[in-house]
Amino acid sequence: MRVPNNRVATRSAAVAARSTLTTLTAAVGTAGLAAAHANPGLLAEVDQHAAGVRDSLHGDRHPLTVAALAGYAEGLRDAATEHGWAPPAEPVDWSAPDWVLTRLLAVCLLARALDPRHLA
Repeated sequence: MRVPNNRVATRSAAVAARSTLTTLTAAVGTAGLAAAHANPGLLAEVDQHAAGVRDSLHGDRHPLTVAALAGYAEGLRDAATEHGWAPPAEPVDWSAPDWVLTRLLAVCLLARALDPRHLA
């Protein structure tokens, strides 16, 4: 039996989106969210960024999805890289993260709120 092309592409896109968020969570989210929960100021900043991401993705009108969050994160990283930003080579100092890292951490926070089966 042959699988229609649109099913293969959709499945591949879903896998790629989950992979993007899983990689982001490993690189930024796990340590960053732990730091945010220990630092109320950082947590408030991440919450504000999360609201900005939700607004950008029209989260008040449409439910957030893995694909939307992954696309947002990839677009943010690409744009930041074009403007000279580089991911940190060493562990992040979460006492003073830059805007891009804080925004990526907000994406991780939003992804964590999704149904975990979408990230498996």
